[in-house]
Amino acid sequence: MSAVSRLRLGVNIDHVATIRNARGGDHPDPVRAAEIVAAVGGDGITAHLREDRRHIRDEDLRRIQAATDLPLNLEMAATEEMLAIALAHKPHAACIVPEKREERTTEGGLDAAGLHNQLAPICSRLADAGIRVSLFIEASERQLEAAMRLNAPVVEFHTGEYAHAWLDGDRDKLARELKRVTDMAALAVKNGIEPHAGHGLTYDNVQPIAAIPQLAELNIGHYLVGEAVFVGLEAAVRRMRDLMDAAR
Repeated sequence: MSAVSRLRLGVNIDHVATIRNARGGDHPDPVRAAEIVAAVGGDGITAHLREDRRHIRDEDLRRIQAATDLPLNLEMAATEEMLAIALAHKPHAACIVPEKREERTTEGGLDAAGLHNQLAPICSRLADAGIRVSLFIEASERQLEAAMRLNAPVVEFHTGEYAHAWLDGDRDKLARELKRVTDMAALAVKNGIEPHAGHGLTYDNVQPIAAIPQLAELNIGHYLVGEAVFVGLEAAVRRMRDLMDAAR
């Protein structure tokens, strides 16, 4: 396993639910967003069921799975409650992410190395249920080695620092962050782990990440939902898809 010819696009629909929840009721419906993503050639749906249910809710998961055949990537904290929900819904994949109630968005990668003993039984039970385990980690050897010890078949590299460097115009940091993700993606593949990436990716900054040949999937959400306010979700997803394809 080396270069991946077609880079998959998973679309995170959390913030459609955020808009819905701001006023209550059932509009806009994240299920409709999932259906649009499927219709325009998206490769998967990502949804983060947070402990405080600030956007996606429990019933949304069932409805999303019923509405589309796209694989569901459930982002979840490493808790018994979330494990039970994952085992009940059996998504295609479960991506374990760090979670703090006061954060606006996921602020960094999971400390898979420091949390090994907490993560090991959760990863095992997910795998035993046929759910593909993914760990949302920083692109570092220490965290990648921890993922290997946990027998995770997938890692998703946190690209937040790369995105911040892009916004700040910090070319040196941008180059370092891009090299870090590139090197760790190659190392992941060498060790039999499929590397994904996501967080803070936009039309402007996606192509250098998308050009990393070993990456198999990007997960993008907030930016696409924001663009959809102006151009519609279909057009937003199509443009991101085009940019990713051009980078390969």
